[in-house]
Amino acid sequence: MPQNLVIVESPAKAKTIEKFLGKDYKVLASFGHVRALPSKQGSVDIGNDFEPKYHVLPESKKHIDAIKKALKESDRLLLATDPDREGEAISWHLLAALGLDKKKNPGIEIQRVVFHEITKDAIIHAVEHPRAIASELVDAQQARSVLDYLVGFNLSPFLWKKIRYGLSAGRVQSVALRLVCEREKEIQAFIEQEYWTIAARLGVAPGQEFKAGLVAVGGKKLGKFDIPGEEVATALKAALLSGSYRVDKVTKTEKKRTPSPPFTTSTLQQEASRKLGFSAKKTMSTAQKLYEGIDIGEGGTVGLITYMRTDSVNLSSQALQEAHDVISAAYGPEYALAKPRLYRTKTKNAQEAHEAIRPTYISKTPTELKKFLTPDLYKLYELIWKRTVACQMAEALLDQTSVDIAADLATPPVGGPFSGARQAGLRASGTVIRFPGFMKLYIEGVDDQDEEKEGLLPAMAEGSPLKLHEILPEQHFTQPPPRYTEATLVKTLEEYGIGRPSTYASIMNTLVERKYTRLDKKRFFPEDVGMVVNDLLTAHFARYVDYNFTAGLEEELDQVSRGEKQWKPLLKEFWEPFFTLLKQKEGEVSKSDLTTEAMDEACPECGKPLVVKLGKRGKFIACSGFQDGCKYTRNIESEKGGEVAEPVLSEEKCEKCGQPMLIKDGRYGKYLACSGYPACKNIQPLVKPRGTGVVCPECKEGELTEKKSRYGKMFYSCNRYPQCKFALWDLPVERKCPKCGFPLLVKKISKREGEYLKCPKEGCDFKEGGKEQK
Repeated sequence: MPQNLVIVESPAKAKTIEKFLGKDYKVLASFGHVRALPSKQGSVDIGNDFEPKYHVLPESKKHIDAIKKALKESDRLLLATDPDREGEAISWHLLAALGLDKKKNPGIEIQRVVFHEITKDAIIHAVEHPRAIASELVDAQQARSVLDYLVGFNLSPFLWKKIRYGLSAGRVQSVALRLVCEREKEIQAFIEQEYWTIAARLGVAPGQEFKAGLVAVGGKKLGKFDIPGEEVATALKAALLSGSYRVDKVTKTEKKRTPSPPFTTSTLQQEASRKLGFSAKKTMSTAQKLYEGIDIGEGGTVGLITYMRTDSVNLSSQALQEAHDVISAAYGPEYALAKPRLYRTKTKNAQEAHEAIRPTYISKTPTELKKFLTPDLYKLYELIWKRTVACQMAEALLDQTSVDIAADLATPPVGGPFSGARQAGLRASGTVIRFPGFMKLYIEGVDDQDEEKEGLLPAMAEGSPLKLHEILPEQHFTQPPPRYTEATLVKTLEEYGIGRPSTYASIMNTLVERKYTRLDKKRFFPEDVGMVVNDLLTAHFARYVDYNFTAGLEEELDQVSRGEKQWKPLLKEFWEPFFTLLKQKEGEVSKSDLTTEAMDEACPECGKPLVVKLGKRGKFIACSGFQDGCKYTRNIESEKGGEVAEPVLSEEKCEKCGQPMLIKDGRYGKYLACSGYPACKNIQPLVKPRGTGVVCPECKEGELTEKKSRYGKMFYSCNRYPQCKFALWDLPVERKCPKCGFPLLVKKISKREGEYLKCPKEGCDFKEGGKEQK
């Protein structure tokens, strides 16, 4: 019997796929990328038409050796890496790393297979319909990789010389940083403006009261700032208290609301952030687990969602039929559609367009699968399931009523812009859901604002009088634009056409890891070094952090993926002006201009001018006579008008005494400290430990989280400590031990044995992988 060797990226799905294909197929994993551009100068030969010098990754050598060994017993090689540009490139790189070529290896048939869900039907269909590797997709990925290298390995050393060692610049990362920094500058420059609104509490009959807002005075429609202060508001209140009120006009309209389309990568990240509080990184790692396969009892291990990196909002005809059947059975035929609702995909890449993120089996409800899923897996699956089903439910029907109210003022306002006015207009609105449709199951979340809530209105007839109960003036102040959350930053990048679904999580992660920004209460705050780097890039490399230029480059990469543009000429077009500008700026830009700002204040110790300098922990005030021996410094953030600033109050509560936690600045950065000090001396890190997504096997409630011991060694312990004291020194892997049944394994790495899995339960000797295992 001929032996078929199938290569996937992840070991988690290899066994599932092997089970679907049967004994004639062996499935191995590449463990992601196998070749890459080394992180050093000279990895792209610019003089030789931008030829990339790929190297096999050290951690991939053992996986390649395993594949080579299996190939000796195989007649056919099926490359089943992920269905996107990265996956296409991994297949291409794998052939190069294996030294395979159709001309040199006529005895081995090499084919590419693509599937978007890990189900038996999808896998078998993919194997029955193989194709060749799409060179256009590989070229597009190579172009992106080389472009990112050219920017990173030329602009980053420039930052080292001009600001400080260890900084980095990235083609998309720097544009995302610009968004965060420009928003911060908008906030700093914002000047609040006072304005007032006035509402009246009116009644049709006892118990039938409602509120109406003032919208016009003396025949003039009110603008936002037409009631600028308390004096004008008080004059209007006095006049309105003297008024007689009647219903002038009642307008009833029927509104239809349609559901949001099914999830793409970016919309899933946004909604998981809004509704579940998940970071983009956590959303993607959780989705990866759902995609690669979950053991669901008698059904075995199966992928529960389709591929999670997609720009598409399409649903297959099978999925549409399943959704229709589920809706009809669960909610009744009136909630199902006679014809499926189709959504248009924005992407122009027909080659890459596949389905939206959806459950592989819509009939498997979240409730049915809950017992097989960890809390995080369940939450994300439920979100995806509801969004998918809701998009094929009937539209919601709403009755909206708008009531215009006329007021005759017996005593007109005295003084101010409305002096002498005898009439005023008010308006009240109310909405009644006549038929909930999809809203019965799911309503999309919103960013930085509450959905407008309109109450029910009593029945009213035009011309009928209304009784005034109360006039309610209210003071407001304009608010600065909100700082970006992960959801709004992803949304903005997508709107500009910057980055791609697979890159959003890593972009935001890099901004925080490089300490260019910090996430505080789920908002991005730029750090001092981030602001300095951004100022340098926007002042001297404006074109390369320009939103339209970066989006245009993304479109050119898409053209390469569609075969409309060649990748090496694209690199040349980018590189020549970029390199010329870089050389010019090396002579023009001074380090002191970037890292030192003059102050109009003398040093209290030696009398020389003070300056603001950029240090490792941000900006600080120092004496300009430092070279002459004056060591005077002070913290720039610790003083406000000469007085020590109070620590910032956080939203966290002390788990020991319940008092609020303060954000303090210490030797190693910001941390949380109990406001009850010295009675309570509890301190906590400002950034909470990262979760692994693995449920604690001891208490079965907590999550194993990444922590550091007092000596700096990483370990993993239950986040319910001290109630649960379970801990491991090695990375937990959510997989049951096949020998003793313990709920998880651990990943160990040693020089002698390499990487392998082991059961952590005392007395169990189960081990899988490693160099010495036969």
